[in-house]
Amino acid sequence: MRILGWLIAVGLVVAAIWLPTQLHEQPKPEQNVEQATPNVIRVGRITQVPDFSVYPDVRDKKQAFFSFLAPIVQAENATIEQTREQLMSLMQSYEQQGTLEKKQRQQMERIAQDYNVTLEETDLNATFGVLLRRVDVVPEALALVQAANESAWGTSRFALDGLNFFGQWCFRKGCGLVPDARGEDMTHEVRKFASVNASVRSYLRNINTHPAYFELRRLRAEKRKSGADIRALDLTEGLLSYSERGEDYVHELNSMIRVNRPIIIDVLEPNSDLAPE
Repeated sequence: MRILGWLIAVGLVVAAIWLPTQLHEQPKPEQNVEQATPNVIRVGRITQVPDFSVYPDVRDKKQAFFSFLAPIVQAENATIEQTREQLMSLMQSYEQQGTLEKKQRQQMERIAQDYNVTLEETDLNATFGVLLRRVDVVPEALALVQAANESAWGTSRFALDGLNFFGQWCFRKGCGLVPDARGEDMTHEVRKFASVNASVRSYLRNINTHPAYFELRRLRAEKRKSGADIRALDLTEGLLSYSERGEDYVHELNSMIRVNRPIIIDVLEPNSDLAPE
């Protein structure tokens, strides 16, 4: 009995020491691999455009414009990068297993729907090929220069009243602003957006899905395949259809990229598209 009592007493002491530590210890959350995704840059919803006309110095005006728009472009590109990594993970699984699990299939269907791609049921490799051309970033420098060109450095009526920095059209009455110079036989309007973020997002989607910019996507895919950096000047030839001016428009974009390169470098992060070579 003495031994039994001694054992009980020891057990009570051990419990008194051990139990509180277990009650107060916070359990470590299990890591869900499917939820482990790259960090996405967060930018608040921007619904007002600064008055860029207040800058008497041209360089200051450009700096202010690029500084305003760059974080939004980078945030939207980061979201695309996240989707691209998910897509590449799905492709790797398909190559290894020869099939996709139900959840993976649903994920691929969502991506395909977002990028206007029809799944080839009998040839998923072909679908992956199309998606990899579409689900990709647009160099920040290219987006910034196009925005400057299309919005008159953020001072156009369409930028101020419609938050439209890229001259995007819509074709439903009341969907946007009617251009003053629109011909009588024309019905388009310049689309109004609820935020600058939405304008940038729509521009990137337009570049990545519209048939008119297939050449840009092809050029970008070639750079990816060769392992080279994707730079703004490498893709401008794919924008011939963006403006009725065609080659003149492309030449103007190239000139703007070269002239504004030092300012863009100052604004973008060191590892950005236009980091010094």
